[in-house]
Amino acid sequence: MSVEIDHLGIAVLNLSDGLSFYETALGMPVALRETVESEGVHLAMLPTGNSAQAPRIELLEAINEDSAIAKFVGSRGPGLHHVAFRVDDLSGAIDRLKSRGYRVLHEPRIGAGGHQYVFVHPHSTGGVLLELIQK
Repeated sequence: MSVEIDHLGIAVLNLSDGLSFYETALGMPVALRETVESEGVHLAMLPTGNSAQAPRIELLEAINEDSAIAKFVGSRGPGLHHVAFRVDDLSGAIDRLKSRGYRVLHEPRIGAGGHQYVFVHPHSTGGVLLELIQK
């Protein structure tokens, strides 16, 4: 199985304020802005390199109090929310994880950019929320 870092998800209180730092202080361009209603977030993707395969920074702002990002920020404050990996066989990765007792949080969903993804519970991964994305 091929695994590559896709992005680091960072929860922010306000997307515009978060973007101000990355765009102004670091000179990172925004490659994508999107609202994912099913997850209750506004997001922005900022590439870290010139390649389409370069890892990205994903800034996430809650759009309602029920979203996972709102709950995260409410309990922990803004900061690193998850690490996302691209996998070449999402279905196979899910089956492998489940067969070994790891907790996959939901069935595959369609998220930002139309990519299919799942999250793996932090209790299964040594304390880090992982997102797996189909290449």
